[in-house]
Amino acid sequence: MNTPAHIIINLLCLGKLDQSQILTPVVIGAVLPDAPMFVFYFVEKVILGKSERVIWTQSYYQENWQNFIDLFNSLPLILIVFLLCFWWKSQIGQLLCASMTLHILGDLPLHNDDAHRHFFPLSSWRFHSPVSYWDPQHYGNIVTVLEILAVIVSCVILLNSYQSWGGKICIGAVGASYLLYFIYVFTVWV
Repeated sequence: MNTPAHIIINLLCLGKLDQSQILTPVVIGAVLPDAPMFVFYFVEKVILGKSERVIWTQSYYQENWQNFIDLFNSLPLILIVFLLCFWWKSQIGQLLCASMTLHILGDLPLHNDDAHRHFFPLSSWRFHSPVSYWDPQHYGNIVTVLEILAVIVSCVILLNSYQSWGGKICIGAVGASYLLYFIYVFTVWV
């Protein structure tokens, strides 16, 4: 799934209460597994000036980048942090880890040749799903439509359930970022 979709789905599953102490760790936890991808893309595209083709067919698969990306997608590492937060009685930390885990569980069935090592550093195993959230050769065109529908329905549900302007603005901002993402995709990648 795309990052804004993770945010909306995680808010629907974990952030039903319209309170900043809940919304903030859920949003941050939904973004953290993808944060290394933003760094990767910025370095490769903006700093190094590589083409989209080189970025996604060569650079993405370099060991150093894979280790950096998989560090934030590691279920064992997130479990350790969750247990520490549980021991310290940090509900915010536990919620952040739960949101990261939900993000990873959403990614697991939707990555084919770009699958993460979700048990890194304990294992290099990757689940290569027959389904991809983006690749049309692996049903990406269908998954994209389903993801868009899920985000729209989730946004409507959340906008109707949140009472505060802060919560509504959060949903609106994520929805707008989702729309901007697709504008970028269609102008750069398609």
